[in-house]
Amino acid sequence: MEYNHQLRIAGADCRGDWVLSHALTQIRGVGYRLASQVCEKADLDPEMRCGFLTDEEIQLIEDILTNCLAFGIPSWMLNRQKDLVTGEDIHIISTDLIDTLRIDIEREKKTRSYRGIRHYLGLPVRGQRTKTSGRGGATIGVSKKKFIKK
Repeated sequence: MEYNHQLRIAGADCRGDWVLSHALTQIRGVGYRLASQVCEKADLDPEMRCGFLTDEEIQLIEDILTNCLAFGIPSWMLNRQKDLVTGEDIHIISTDLIDTLRIDIEREKKTRSYRGIRHYLGLPVRGQRTKTSGRGGATIGVSKKKFIKK
């Protein structure tokens, strides 16, 4: 068996000395529960070191992540249920996730929804308090008066 110190899985760098179920969480859009499901569907030991994966196993992991429903992963685990464009349940990973979130935020800004306005103003979107926390900019603090000698 050949050992790789650094692997490229679905557009993300994964360290070879990490356990497989934790290494898959380095892919944007993949959490620990989905990573353990992927290991189960691919018949891989989630406790094996990521560096011992073969090219065929890496390709199988990428296929499962791009088409989760076909491999029996439940739809409630997907991060894009009832997509606005297609209406399907899909799971988006890596750079596609970044692009999709940016498009969603731009759509909310364009429709002038409450969330879109909060995004536009740079304020918290999900109901957090703003009186004391979330202040931006440089801190000023208290300034002392200069003592002038007479």
